[in-house]
Amino acid sequence: MPHTQIAVSEAGTTLFFAPKQELDRARNLNAPATDRTRLFATLARLNALYMIAKAGSGHIGSSFSSLDIVSWVYLNELRPGKDVYFSSKGHDAPGQYSVLTALGVLPFDKIHTLRRLGGLPGHPDIQTPGMVANTGSLGMGISKAKGMVRANRLKGVEGRVFLMTGDGELQEGQFWESLQSAANHRMHEITVVVDHNKLQSDTFVSNVSDLGDLVAKFKAFGWHVARCDGHDHAALAEVFREFATVGDKPKILIADTVKGAGVSFMAHTAMAEGQEFYRYHSGAPTADEYRRAAAELVADAGRQLAELRCEPLQVETVRVTPAMPPANPQRLIPAYSEAIVAAAERHPELVALDADLITDTGLIPFRERFSQRFFECGIAEQDMVSQASGMALSGLLPVVHSFACFLTPRPNEQIFNACSEGKKIVFVGSLVGLLPAGPGHSHQSVRDISAMAAMPGITLVEPSCPAEVRPLLDWCVESNPGPSYMRLVSIPYSIPFGLPEGYRPEPGKGVTLRKGGEVAIIGYGPVLLSEAWRAADILAREGISAEVINLPWLNRIDAGWLKAALDGKRHLFALDNHFLIGGQGDRIAEALAGFGGNVKVGFSRIGIEGLPECGTNDEILAYHGLNAEGIAATVRRRLEGRSS
Repeated sequence: MPHTQIAVSEAGTTLFFAPKQELDRARNLNAPATDRTRLFATLARLNALYMIAKAGSGHIGSSFSSLDIVSWVYLNELRPGKDVYFSSKGHDAPGQYSVLTALGVLPFDKIHTLRRLGGLPGHPDIQTPGMVANTGSLGMGISKAKGMVRANRLKGVEGRVFLMTGDGELQEGQFWESLQSAANHRMHEITVVVDHNKLQSDTFVSNVSDLGDLVAKFKAFGWHVARCDGHDHAALAEVFREFATVGDKPKILIADTVKGAGVSFMAHTAMAEGQEFYRYHSGAPTADEYRRAAAELVADAGRQLAELRCEPLQVETVRVTPAMPPANPQRLIPAYSEAIVAAAERHPELVALDADLITDTGLIPFRERFSQRFFECGIAEQDMVSQASGMALSGLLPVVHSFACFLTPRPNEQIFNACSEGKKIVFVGSLVGLLPAGPGHSHQSVRDISAMAAMPGITLVEPSCPAEVRPLLDWCVESNPGPSYMRLVSIPYSIPFGLPEGYRPEPGKGVTLRKGGEVAIIGYGPVLLSEAWRAADILAREGISAEVINLPWLNRIDAGWLKAALDGKRHLFALDNHFLIGGQGDRIAEALAGFGGNVKVGFSRIGIEGLPECGTNDEILAYHGLNAEGIAATVRRRLEGRSS
């Protein structure tokens, strides 16, 4: 359909994308490379927007800020079979996918599969054709590039490595560690582009940890440095021509970009004066926002084609049905926001530290109430934890926050050191477990229990519902003499159970949510306990009576309680929203072993085996056998004596 119809004929459930032949046309136009690339990048933005809208989540701002650069590198710099490009920041994956599908590196129909099982992961993964490195915690990119260069040199292979970093990423220590040796070894094969869009996640880099004079800093490390407008293709062409003449230093381009560039109201430059948080870092646009953004991009492409005296743009449409939200969802993060403010009211020594995730970790109310006791540490988890250690040594009670996938592994040594000092620190990891599954395994925190459980003197807890958040946090703050780690599921979830009236957590002891007969299912957290409850409904219809038990203590088991809970039970199932190795199930197995032959009960663990998959939440729970039907099926097989 002609581009002029888009803004007026279709509504929110109709999505638009540029078909591959239009991207091929842009690449093959008889026009200067700058014009071809500008048009190609505009169409790539349209397709990235389509992918994110269809998936229901993704990163628009970072994809749009980097797409002019990514398009230029792929179309004009990379030599097939010799050079490679990858993203260290990872949030720009939809933009890179839109380029790879346009070039035929990925099948074009993959644009319909972002964040779906068997489709395109939410962050780069080498199982996807064209992706040469995974992302994870930020700051790894230059180190990986150095490894590639060393391997090429050792094998006598010629090849350049191009990589993209974010400007918020520059707060990570590994980034700065990686610079010096690249210069010392004259790794001219490396070209780094800093997507300097001035924002990290939702707010300005300058508000979190200002970068200062980047040109001077990079030059001091021995790098060849250039700076230009990252949306000016002529300027990009000039910089890369300059870089081609540099044969004795690694190169770095500071590309000044706009987060959300290409759509007027999504550009961070459109933020109102005094507006703190950028709206289009992650998530998906509303139906109206999508329609307006798509209309702008198609109109922009139409103008460019008209200027080049080409035929109008043709787009294709797909109608989508919005995903139904969970019925009566319950959320743990708002409950946590209230609980930490209440705890801080009682404890003037309590302070909160955050690693660039204040909106996700629920700390805005805390900062508003206790601005002098809130510390934004930026994307620097090791520094944050060691600051907390110093605070604890000086008489404060630090509560330390980030996504669990970044909080528990990256500063693991710093956490061990802090715990070895015997002071009270509360670590709070959100975005835990298998869900949300859309971002992919770099964000699915399914190894944090194993990473934290052996820390000296630490106790790990996970609330099952909003009502359990405050009592568990209060226990960590007021009753536990040592360090604690609290896991918080971030997604809203339909929770079919409630805690018993007058419930108070007791270390190592669980609470029965649903009475049953021959089978006991022990778990924690809202996701798996809710699925266990629904599995018990399924089993009840088959004549199998299953008891569901909430055990919020992840590394402490009261042996007397467990023995009593298993009285009369034929089989015990331990659920883990975590890898089987190192999860709560291991602690239960140890407790059972301690009984010797005095407690005769079958025992099975149900958890995550293998790398967690990316997709919709329902898809991935089912894939890993952790939805109600999967849990019921496992119970049924074990009771019948079958292992699979």
